[in-house]
Amino acid sequence: MANNPTARNAAPDPAPYKLLSVIVPVYNERNTVGEIVRRMRLVELPIDLEIVVVDDGSTDGTDKVLAAIEDSTLRVVRHASNRGKGAAVRTGIAAARGDLVLFQDADLEYDPQDWPRLLAPVLQGRTRVVYGSRYIGERETMTILRWIGDRSLALMTTLLFNATVSDIETCYKLVDRTLLESLHLEADGFEFEPEITAKLLRRKERIFEVPITYAGRALQEGRKFTWRDGIKAGRTLLRERFLPVNDGRR
Repeated sequence: MANNPTARNAAPDPAPYKLLSVIVPVYNERNTVGEIVRRMRLVELPIDLEIVVVDDGSTDGTDKVLAAIEDSTLRVVRHASNRGKGAAVRTGIAAARGDLVLFQDADLEYDPQDWPRLLAPVLQGRTRVVYGSRYIGERETMTILRWIGDRSLALMTTLLFNATVSDIETCYKLVDRTLLESLHLEADGFEFEPEITAKLLRRKERIFEVPITYAGRALQEGRKFTWRDGIKAGRTLLRERFLPVNDGRR
């Protein structure tokens, strides 16, 4: 059969996604959660949007802020006690109705105006997973320890899974809903980030990275991820790499 240049160069069929669910895990962010919700509501998108905020047992008055801004565009799910970011994300996934799912932190480090950039490769049918990378876009300077930690986890991921992902700890992960549910995520804490990345790579899923803007905050400003969480992330990568593939969960 002769080659058909027109067919070969044709754009891929756009994926039939209709609703984006943005899941926002929140713990003690009363000073920022109202502002991040305001910013999210300003984003113009080519598909419909729902926002699902999971209040992970906040004790600082975050619940009162959320009660004041909850409406038909924003649903709030509450944990009676603090269970961890991974647990909050899994609760959000269960509550979400969208056929695409995106994760958004409430601490103002990530800019929702980057959402269209994340959506584009998926809506064009090029991939089912997009990560927003802090290391190929504009960002503020960060401490050397944080840089070393993030780069070490990225290198570890490359060596373990034979795939180059520049930023596995990024908050911005956009995933096809059906694919996401098939991963059977289990992590309760910050080890959710390496867990989802490892399970996607074990599936040979293509992770598409796009540059995002980033304005990190320090521990004294409320940052919750510490070096201990970095060690847990490394352990999670090792565990996920060497667990049997056919163990009923993958």
